[in-house]
Amino acid sequence: MKRRTLALLTASTLTAISRIASAQDGSGTGSNNLLHGSSNGDLGAALQEYLALPGTKSYLIHAGPGGGLGQLAYHPDRFLFTASAYKTFVLGQYLRDVEAGLLSEDELLAIDDNVRMLGAPVFLELAGMTSARSVLDAMLAYSDNIATDIATAKVGADRVRALIAQLGLSSIRIPDSTRRFFSYLFGAPAGVDLGWQGVLNAVQNSTGIVQPQLNDVITLAGSARDFVSWYEQALQGTVFSKPETLRAFKRFQSESIQILLTIPPDTPAYAKGGELPALPGSTLNAKSFAGQMMVNNGEGTVPVTFGFVVNWDGPASGFDAVEAEFFAAIKGVLTAIKQALQ
Repeated sequence: MKRRTLALLTASTLTAISRIASAQDGSGTGSNNLLHGSSNGDLGAALQEYLALPGTKSYLIHAGPGGGLGQLAYHPDRFLFTASAYKTFVLGQYLRDVEAGLLSEDELLAIDDNVRMLGAPVFLELAGMTSARSVLDAMLAYSDNIATDIATAKVGADRVRALIAQLGLSSIRIPDSTRRFFSYLFGAPAGVDLGWQGVLNAVQNSTGIVQPQLNDVITLAGSARDFVSWYEQALQGTVFSKPETLRAFKRFQSESIQILLTIPPDTPAYAKGGELPALPGSTLNAKSFAGQMMVNNGEGTVPVTFGFVVNWDGPASGFDAVEAEFFAAIKGVLTAIKQALQ
């Protein structure tokens, strides 16, 4: 099959994409050498859909290692609320500890009120013991907050931050636990855990949060550029010493339910998203999705690494509609890129 690279843009498409991306606030798109042939219009339409989302947007897309075959960027260094996308870093440190013999995926871990938290579709109503492997599955596949807090406590949030710093991901911010993050939002001092009943009482009885979700003390945030850098480093083996650890990382990262909503069919992908509808007392909504898909171009596979983040103001009742548009736009962009590479 004839090899196509992303450098083969028509002049008209290049101009159109540049205009789409720079019209908002003049940042441009980085290296706009991203499409070839009939898919150009599809990419332009998908980018327009993404940039038409409400609020503050950011994205970075690298085709080929380091964007060597082309890249698209729109304010990739913007510091935005990214919600649960940070859980990939917890997974990375956990697997490093398994690799070093400090932890085991077979270890049994407790699920009880000491770790119970809202936003836990797998473990919320459960009590007992389960394997660390099941905890990591729940954290990555369903973004379960109980699973996340269990895993974070096992490896230590500061050690996850040390890994983040080691890899040069200076924008990334993670909490000690999702429960301490929510405790802070509802008025507890920084670092104080209100406990399961305390969080329930705060959510049910307060008039709303008293701290903004994006803050300088405890938050879940970062830039599209740093998420792209993370996935490029982790998936090329920089983070892990053993091939079997990288295989485990890929397995867990391939389980996210959001992959089905964003990645073209029959395309291997490793990703994690995040979302937060506006909480009582706030109007900030957030969506993020970052990872890597592998495109077979007939001569091998080409990595396409991406990070998308949007923050907007509005009622929580409007979240689902914007989320659907977010997923549709990303799927359109990634589908067009896949077609260009094949």
